[in-house]
Amino acid sequence: MTSNENASTADKPRTQSSPAEAERIRTFCRVCEPACGLIATVEDQQITRLEPDKDHPISKGFVCNKGIYGLDIHNDPDRLRTPLRRSPSGEFEAISWETALTEIAARLHNIRDTHGSDAIASYTGNPTAFNTLYGPSFGNFMRQLGARKHFSSGTQDCANKFAASEAVFGTRTLHPVPDLENADLVLLIGENPAVSHMSFVSIPNPMAHLKALQARGGRVIYVNPRKIESAASVGELINIRPDTDVYLLAALIHEIDRSSGFAAEAELRGEHLQELRNFVADYPADKVAGVTGISATQIRELAGALASAERACVHMSTGVNMGRQGTLAYWLLQMLSLVTGNLGHEGGNFYSLGFYQRGPAAGRRAPKGMLDGPFGQMRKPGGVGISLPGTLMASYISNPEEPIRALFVSSGNPLLSIAGETSMREALDGLDLLVCVDIYRNATAEHADYVLPAAGQFEREDINITGLGLQYQPSVQFTPAIVAPAYQRKPDWWIYESLAQAMGFDSLLDQESPDVWARIDSMLRSTNHSMTELRQQGVIALERSRPEDFYDTFVQTDTARVECFPDAFTQALQRMAELFIELENESPNQLKLISKRDAYMLNSWYANVAKLKKAPRDRNYLFMHPSDAEQRQIVDGSEVRVSNRFGELTAPVKLSEELMPGVVAMTHGWGHSISSGMQVAKANPGSNPNRLLPSGPGSFEPLSNQAHMTGINVDVVVA
Repeated sequence: MTSNENASTADKPRTQSSPAEAERIRTFCRVCEPACGLIATVEDQQITRLEPDKDHPISKGFVCNKGIYGLDIHNDPDRLRTPLRRSPSGEFEAISWETALTEIAARLHNIRDTHGSDAIASYTGNPTAFNTLYGPSFGNFMRQLGARKHFSSGTQDCANKFAASEAVFGTRTLHPVPDLENADLVLLIGENPAVSHMSFVSIPNPMAHLKALQARGGRVIYVNPRKIESAASVGELINIRPDTDVYLLAALIHEIDRSSGFAAEAELRGEHLQELRNFVADYPADKVAGVTGISATQIRELAGALASAERACVHMSTGVNMGRQGTLAYWLLQMLSLVTGNLGHEGGNFYSLGFYQRGPAAGRRAPKGMLDGPFGQMRKPGGVGISLPGTLMASYISNPEEPIRALFVSSGNPLLSIAGETSMREALDGLDLLVCVDIYRNATAEHADYVLPAAGQFEREDINITGLGLQYQPSVQFTPAIVAPAYQRKPDWWIYESLAQAMGFDSLLDQESPDVWARIDSMLRSTNHSMTELRQQGVIALERSRPEDFYDTFVQTDTARVECFPDAFTQALQRMAELFIELENESPNQLKLISKRDAYMLNSWYANVAKLKKAPRDRNYLFMHPSDAEQRQIVDGSEVRVSNRFGELTAPVKLSEELMPGVVAMTHGWGHSISSGMQVAKANPGSNPNRLLPSGPGSFEPLSNQAHMTGINVDVVVA
């Protein structure tokens, strides 16, 4: 371990010390975007307690249960301890780092020499976004390998937001956040902040902001297919049929244009506004009411409320991202903010710069345009936010023309998180080399040749980089490694720099005193800060960007105006019209499967926490409206078979009037029947709803490579 891996004891940001045997160290959570402040109590080099940081300038003592349960994951006896190698008998055996690195390098050299660099690929999971030092070292290793096929959880999550932002604002990194503190009305589509704490706006305790907004006379309006937990606490709910949000947004813009008209600023700041007008005219409220399940009257009332509110902000999240048309929905969301005169204004939507001055322009360098790949047309990957479609990963691995033969999986579990579990198992078993870098031996790692133990979030230095450009109140925080990595665990950056060194590539570890923080130090200096200052202060609260700087400073299009009708959307708009006809013609009895967020689950991160698997949370239910169940002679607690042309599963039913009729729901992150390295998860495997999702060619939105994961047609019968 180099001297740069952990801050010295003197550098650790601390609260006032308790007795000598216990030390309280300031850190933050790396489970989701707000990065809420935590205090870790350390005794005898062991973390014994996590609690909210009440003195944190941003989170101010708020942290959700997932943050506190991070201690259970840190102390989980099933966490990886040493490098593992699959033996000839198929069992895993512990080996040294030297052996692991040497053997992996030798096998990589053989694959490259025999099949070329295009035979090597990677998959990066969600936790890598919360690991600041991972990206540069991983990228350095992959570039020197010459690997060009990269997959990530982003195409299961949010790739369409990057594609839309590039088309509308000229950069993938510009994402306006809602100004909840000053708004009179907020419209939240496809998100449930009480459970998932919002995404693409980093804001601790969002429900407190929403309650304050309502308390001062403002309105909070959710659009969702079920009565979400957030709506039970504050605000109003409009139920919408799954995967139809894009038509609602088009209708809202049209009804505003037809009645009150667009704000004058839209004419000044928008390019091709008339083309937008012409397009949304095809989707009046009367036309979309039947498809969305929202009456024309209610659509017009919502349009009127948005147009007449003095200050209104809008936001959408994964419930829309995971549909078939997330890029178009995100585009129309920005248009809704623009035409109501709220984009770049207090109480509307603004850009939050953060600690890196050149952040917005960075996305301009990302590849643009489409790629004719071996499995159809897709968005050209690379740069910020967009990788190859995850739902094509098994296809690429098994492609007889040019198969992937070596795969590196970092902090991910694509076997369960991507659609097509059966084909993915077969593809993984066909690889010549599978290397997994993780804290657990998860379901994907059960197919690996080598599993390398990564340091956990409290065993490494870090900053809260995930929210850069998305923070409601910008700040930057440094955390030391609260404890040294136990056993033979290593930080991810060290693992990939060591692999580079073993391959004979350039590596930071070749330097006498490698400075792993040089890149971040340079970014901090763009706003007159430094790593030295950050280490000393621990947390630096930054000034919020001025909303009115949005257009002149942050928009990066060639015209410096917002692009209201991007040329790149031509084919997608035709597809939008075709999907509308498809939805109009569907049977009224067709059931639609959506993903149900759970406050006690986070993908497969928390699958091995024993206290979260006590009945009734020891299984994955299919939630169903009583009227749909009665029609199919299904009673509460029944075991049912859920199926479609992509796959099938069995699950117990839980009846719920919170769902719209015609909508069923399951929670993501289950299906651990073969996860032998995660004993709690294996004992409570549950059913993996991703078996019902489309995979392979045609399973993603071509504009962004985003998977189709919600609003899935299914049939449900008694098992």
